[in-house]
Amino acid sequence: MGNLEQGLQRVGLIGIFVDDKDCFLKVQELITEYSQYILGRAGFNLPEVTVIVLIFKGTTDDIGSFTGKMGKINGVQVRTLLKKTI
Repeated sequence: MGNLEQGLQRVGLIGIFVDDKDCFLKVQELITEYSQYILGRAGFNLPEVTVIVLIFKGTTDDIGSFTGKMGKINGVQVRTLLKKTI
């Protein structure tokens, strides 16, 4: 991907699975840190896992930074779906 493409804003869905309820504070702190990029949020509490879905708008670098940090939290899985163009 060229430098020009990395500066473009992208819209995506970020799915976060939280298996370990002890890491919720870290998850919430990171979501707050990136709140300027988050357009919407929904959460679903299931007995075995909590699912958080974010609508995220930022550059691919912004999205990669957020998901990279989120994925490093123990007990958390993260997946991203980006819209091809906006």
